[in-house]
Amino acid sequence: MRWLLAMIKHETNTFSPVPTPLERFFRGNPEILAGERAIRAYENTDSGLGGYIEVARREGAEMVVPVAAESWPSGPASAETHERLCTLILDEVKRGGFDAILLDLHGAMVAEGVEDAEGDLLRRLREIDPKTPVAVTLDMHANIYDDIVDNATVISGFHTYPHVDIRDAGVRAANVIVRTLKGEIKPVMTWANKPMLPHIMCQGTHAAPNKPLQERCKELEAGGVLAASVFVGFPHADIREAGLSAVVCTDGNLADAERHRDELLERAWAGRADWVFHPEPLAPTIARAKAIEQGPVVLLDHFDNTGSGGTMDTTAVLAEVLRQELDNVVFYAICDPQAAQEAAAAGVGSAITLKLGGKLPMPAIKEPSEPLEVTGRVKLVFDGVYLNRGPMYRGVRNDTGLTVVIDTGRVEIVVVSRHQEPFDINCLLSAGIDPLQKRYVVLKSRIHWRAGFSDMATEIIECTGVGVTTSDYGQLEFKNVRRPIYPLDPL
Repeated sequence: MRWLLAMIKHETNTFSPVPTPLERFFRGNPEILAGERAIRAYENTDSGLGGYIEVARREGAEMVVPVAAESWPSGPASAETHERLCTLILDEVKRGGFDAILLDLHGAMVAEGVEDAEGDLLRRLREIDPKTPVAVTLDMHANIYDDIVDNATVISGFHTYPHVDIRDAGVRAANVIVRTLKGEIKPVMTWANKPMLPHIMCQGTHAAPNKPLQERCKELEAGGVLAASVFVGFPHADIREAGLSAVVCTDGNLADAERHRDELLERAWAGRADWVFHPEPLAPTIARAKAIEQGPVVLLDHFDNTGSGGTMDTTAVLAEVLRQELDNVVFYAICDPQAAQEAAAAGVGSAITLKLGGKLPMPAIKEPSEPLEVTGRVKLVFDGVYLNRGPMYRGVRNDTGLTVVIDTGRVEIVVVSRHQEPFDINCLLSAGIDPLQKRYVVLKSRIHWRAGFSDMATEIIECTGVGVTTSDYGQLEFKNVRRPIYPLDPL
């Protein structure tokens, strides 16, 4: 038995100025990750590809991995990048000889001239091979199109945000393919969406409105549905089908799949007002944090989350933390390779004055981001490589490039050279910082921070900063999404 396993994952923020060249999918490395190297990198990790590998090992399948590509969210991929990644998979499909094809995709990837990059890949794959069963795992933030569903045998999405069940989604999809190959089941799928753009700050599965929806998906799967997924969508993609959708896969019973799909969508639509986030002004939220004595208090610089395509170099929240003189703070992080090099050149222990951030213009939003001058001591310099402790993406290797810590006396500022959302405690421990010893932990994150830090937070303060992951839709000009759509329009 011979299986093709592959991964292409990118969440595209069409408002983001961060470029997406091919090497971004490989942490700046120009070499394609494939074959045994890819298997070694992802086996026994909490990833969709890790789930596929687990089932392939169990079934004794030979694995062919033409590519394992994963990029932090950013602007649309170039046409050349999209074509190169697709070709790696499609050329292998042309060679043939596969009993199953298992693809770990995202579902919200946009390339130049292609709104639905995953659907484009799947449609072209089916033109080559219309018969081999195809499993697809998708991120909860997928924006679903017809081509994604029409050209897959089964689609399996995550049920948690933070995404701590990514491996489970891969195992679930692979198991459906195994049963299909054995003739035990005949999967059928259906999908639909609702005209709504849920704010990401309201999408966490720690609470309603998303928690009960995802719990219902799990109930359906426990009751015999092969895969039930509510995709809350990625609203920072200005494309036609952005927004909330549901995909349900059953064993040969399309009517049941449609009934469950409609139930999930109606539940989401009935509570649509609960998916709207209302930002607060920045200065009062920092003042509120200052009055909290028992830490660690987590402050979220969520308008600039690289996990949603932010530049990670805006300074508004950091500037306000410094202005109000919060003490015993760690700030993770400012992405500024130039500042990191300057600090590293000065050396550990040196006093230094740097202009941090504000280097990448953001024409899609109305607020500028200015560099922030800070003076401090270079506390630490390291290569930025660490493994995730988990529970999210446990065992996966991260690489923030040249990374330094600048200590201003009140605030320890982590400066990185490559984007990294702080969802794992090792992002701080690897930099020599114990968050439990801090009164304030400031993170450029929205929801994923909960995977590694929620258990220790005494309070949570959501800070309105500056950035292309703004939760103020009024700062963004939507031109392509279908209209009317809630809450952009008063439905």
